[in-house]
Amino acid sequence: MRLEYGFELKDVRVPRLSVEAVEGIGKLFTLATLVLNVLDTRECVELVFHGLNPDDPARKLEAFRTIVASAASGPALAYSEGEGGSVPGSSSYFQWVTISKA
Repeated sequence: MRLEYGFELKDVRVPRLSVEAVEGIGKLFTLATLVLNVLDTRECVELVFHGLNPDDPARKLEAFRTIVASAASGPALAYSEGEGGSVPGSSSYFQWVTISKA
């Protein structure tokens, strides 16, 4: 299924982004820079990490935290974990997290 929808960041109160666990580490670097840039104009960003292994979401979140913490000019961030678990009837696991400036 393909769905196309256009919007601008200025139209979104809380930006939400998804991170698939099978994506390579390069995607986490791209995501880290995107989140830091968005936090320059928004109070928070919500991310959902997901994958086929129950450990995938937590591992990706930890790698993301490490990458973001290495930014010399980045703000101190607060992480608030939201809902996590598995999707009934599938082998997909997920973890929501809200990231805001501390």
